[in-house]
Amino acid sequence: MDKEKYTSYAQAKEEEFESVCTRCGQCCGSGDDPCSNLIQKEDGSYFCKSYPTRLGRQKTVEGYEFNCVPIGEHIRKGTLRSGCAYLNRKY
Repeated sequence: MDKEKYTSYAQAKEEEFESVCTRCGQCCGSGDDPCSNLIQKEDGSYFCKSYPTRLGRQKTVEGYEFNCVPIGEHIRKGTLRSGCAYLNRKY
């Protein structure tokens, strides 16, 4: 696959993944010790204040360090949390 086709494919996959997300915050720890970049909006949904640069070393609200990874890694490893919209998808 040439670079242009791959870039187009990757962008389409990212858009597909984003369309599935319900912004529940589960993958970012909203139910326990959340990432310090996780912000809850008035409607109850969440967003990451550092989304474009989120991958890699981050800290939770309580100060624990962890590696933020793409959602695809959670899907491949089977580490999605209860309530995540990706659990009901077939990949």
